[in-house]
Amino acid sequence: MIDYLQFCTVARGAEVLGELWTPLVVRELLCGSHRFNDIHRGVPRMSATLLSQRLRKLEAIGVIERRKIGRTWEYHLTPAGEELRPIVVGIGEWGARWIGSRLRREQLDAGFLMWDIRRFARMEEFPADRRVVVHFRFRDVPAAERLWWLVVENRAPDLCRDDPGHDLDVIVDSTLRALTEVWTGDSDANDAIRSGAISVAGGGRQGQQLWRWLGRSLFAPTRSLARAAA
Repeated sequence: MIDYLQFCTVARGAEVLGELWTPLVVRELLCGSHRFNDIHRGVPRMSATLLSQRLRKLEAIGVIERRKIGRTWEYHLTPAGEELRPIVVGIGEWGARWIGSRLRREQLDAGFLMWDIRRFARMEEFPADRRVVVHFRFRDVPAAERLWWLVVENRAPDLCRDDPGHDLDVIVDSTLRALTEVWTGDSDANDAIRSGAISVAGGGRQGQQLWRWLGRSLFAPTRSLARAAA
């Protein structure tokens, strides 16, 4: 536990938000994750034990509350937690503007990338009258992380690790870095396709329909503007 031993509210607020993983747990809650397993999917390298500890602390200080929904417990932000939204988003915007990706190999994470795509894909752009299946293949990751299926039916997304057995609309074959950099706004999809780092089968010419469906990450527009300004 961080303890600055100062009465200053900057210090006291940092004692809460400055703990390892806590800002990312809050980020997951702000992004709409409520169940433990969904929160954990957004912080896959955090142990389940530590996540439980952080959730208990956030509940104890009034940032979140636990609710029994049927047979499942869910975590929801309180008004105090919702007030963290501009702070967390502001950190993300600052990072996108001044730091960018600059990712080391160990910072690339196929699971988190796919989870982020699943929750920020533009559901309103998908057909409302049929199922759409996008199959992702990563060339340069361990076998257990290599294959993913994004299934959108009735404009509701599902992310699968095992083949759901449906006909495929689009196949994306990519290096992990290439798709991550397109998603975060650090590179252009057409440039990545021309270089061979990404190939798209289906989804229109150079995957135009695919990119319209997927969109980009929350902070990608800020990152793109920063790149253009530089």
